[in-house]
Amino acid sequence: MSISFMASEAPGALEAANRLKAIYGNDDPAHADVIVTLGGDGFMLQTLHRFMNTGRPIYGMNRGTIGFLMNEYREENLRERLEAAVENWIHPLSMTAEDEAGEVREELAINEVSIFRQSYQAARLRIAVGGTVRLDELVCDGVMVATPTGSTAYNLSAQGPIIPIEAPLLALTPVSPFRPRRWRGALLANHQTVEITVLESGKRPVNAVADAQEVKSVRKVTIRESGKDRCLILFDETHSWDERILAEQFRY
Repeated sequence: MSISFMASEAPGALEAANRLKAIYGNDDPAHADVIVTLGGDGFMLQTLHRFMNTGRPIYGMNRGTIGFLMNEYREENLRERLEAAVENWIHPLSMTAEDEAGEVREELAINEVSIFRQSYQAARLRIAVGGTVRLDELVCDGVMVATPTGSTAYNLSAQGPIIPIEAPLLALTPVSPFRPRRWRGALLANHQTVEITVLESGKRPVNAVADAQEVKSVRKVTIRESGKDRCLILFDETHSWDERILAEQFRY
């Protein structure tokens, strides 16, 4: 099994990569059987985007902080761990954002697409699901559509639901909703299309973010799961994604 090691700029990640390269060698990522990333969740997301649609499996080892998408860092028996790892295919979200100038931009999001107020004034948003308006007006700091992969990230901090990775669901979660005050979001089938229209976009400007890609001053954002794009992530069989989801839900 040929391995390509990729590390973030963090000193601990670079040092770990050098040690592992000395033990296992280091192949060209374009030809390696597995890519091993060393860093945190942010670097893992960058790597998944880079190798989207290549079929190249990505296995992360945590040299960052939280590392929810990463496996435990250990130097011994790496090839055996990779051979026994559990595969999970991830389908990202496709975001189509139209800005105030009428320019249209498309981006992919593995974790979530987020809509944020750009100024001191709350955003006013209209939300349609599957072509039907479900909220005529949501006054809030923002709203997001999160994948199962992203459900434990920003979505969770906004009190959104945690979703098992193989569940055919998306989380629609508001950020600091003011009106309607009691609306706490929705779980949607992953084939649904979410359309968010910005009301008073000139007076209350809003930005859209697909993972780390930001579009400023949007007036309409359409979000759906991409049927053609996918990436492959590996987890240790003793600490699978399903186990992490269960553990997170029983954390107190």
